[in-house]
Amino acid sequence: MIISIASGKGGTGKTTVATNLAVSVDDPVQFLDCDVEEPNAHLFLHPTIEETKTVNTPVPQIDLDACNQCKKCMDICRFRAIAVIGDMVLTFPELCHSCGGCMAICPESAITETDRELGALEIGHRDGIAFIHGRMRVGEAMAPPLIRLVRQAGATDGLTLIDAPPGTSCPVIAAMKDTDFVLLVTEPTPFGLHDLTLAVEAVKILKIPMGLVINRCDMGDDKVKAYAQREGLPILMEIPFDREIAQCYSRGEMFTLTLPEWKARFRELLQQIKTLIGKGAGE
Repeated sequence: MIISIASGKGGTGKTTVATNLAVSVDDPVQFLDCDVEEPNAHLFLHPTIEETKTVNTPVPQIDLDACNQCKKCMDICRFRAIAVIGDMVLTFPELCHSCGGCMAICPESAITETDRELGALEIGHRDGIAFIHGRMRVGEAMAPPLIRLVRQAGATDGLTLIDAPPGTSCPVIAAMKDTDFVLLVTEPTPFGLHDLTLAVEAVKILKIPMGLVINRCDMGDDKVKAYAQREGLPILMEIPFDREIAQCYSRGEMFTLTLPEWKARFRELLQQIKTLIGKGAGE
C-alpha cells in the first residue's frame, strides 16, 4: 500500500503528518521524502544514513562532424532542448527530459548520450522505518526525474509513505502518480482553501482516492469543511493549533512520541485510509 501525503501549498503541516504517521504504525514502514528541492523529513525522523548515491540523467551529445543539420532532432524535442542554428547544434541540458527521441530519430547517428548530475539519493533507516530521500543538485531545475528515482529505489511491498512536494505542478504529480491513496493536508485559511481546491482537482485527474487532514483546525473559518462536504471529501483527522504540538515541532520532535494519545489517533487514521482504499477497489 502506497500513501502519498500532499498539500496544495507549503507550510500546512504535510511533513508533520507524514512523519508522525510513520512512527505511529506497528508494521514496518518505508518512508520516501520526495520533496527533493527541500527535503526535511530527516530533521524529524533522524535516520541513520547508510548509503549515498549520485544520480545522473542522460542528455544528448552532438557529433558535429557527423551531423548534417537536418533539424529532425530539434523538431522532435517538445522541450526545446536542442537548437540548430546554421551549421551549429546547441543543446540545453537543463531543459532535456531524457526521452531519447533525438538520438532515435537522427539519420546520421550523430547523437549519443552523456550524463548530467541531478543530485543524490540518501538511504538509511530509523528503527522499523526504511528511509530514502533525494537531494537535488543546487541549480538543478527539474525535480521529477529525481523523484521518480527515489520511488524506484524503494521496495514494492509493505506500507510506503511518500512525503510529496507542495503545490500541484509536475513534481507533485510524479510523487502522487500510481499510489493507492492521497492524504491531503490543509489549513482553514483562504490560502489553504484556494490551494486545496487545486490539489483536489489534480488528484481527480489521476483518479486516486483521497482524504483530508485539517491542521490548525481551530483557527480560520469553516469554509474548508464546507468545501470538503460539497466535494464528498472525507475529513479523516483534525489537528488543533496546540502549544505542546508546536513546541515538539520546534525541537524537531514528533508529537506522537510526547503525546501518546495522538499515536492512537494516527493508527486510526491509517485504518480509515485502508477502509477507503478497500471501498475504492470494491467499486
